Amino acid sequence: MVEDIVGCKWSLRVLDLVSRGVSRPGAMQRSVPGLSTKVLNERLRKLLRFRLIVREVFAEVPPHVEYRLTPLGRRFESVLAQVAALEAELAPAQRNAAGASTNSKSSSLGPRASIRR
Repeated sequence: MVEDIVGCKWSLRVLDLVSRGVSRPGAMQRSVPGLSTKVLNERLRKLLRFRLIVREVFAEVPPHVEYRLTPLGRRFESVLAQVAALEAELAPAQRNAAGASTNSKSSSLGPRASIRR
């Protein structure tokens, strides 16, 4: 189960959103560029199946749904915090590495090298 959650970038992202109080699917989708409705619904179903979140349906007009973490889901909050800290720590190094590789390729190969065959 843990591998299914931690190994999936969208599951972690959705779990993080719910832990931060973003409880409605529309708000989740607007918060994450590239997250499609299909993928969001698949991940929400998976998190429900693993009992990390609960779904609450409000019988209002218009009806709406909200998600909350279960006690088991709250146990993932420390994992999410550690992942966020690691990403923040590694981000400057990744930017520097990406810039260095881009600069070295363009300077050694020339600007048109990538389109020659």
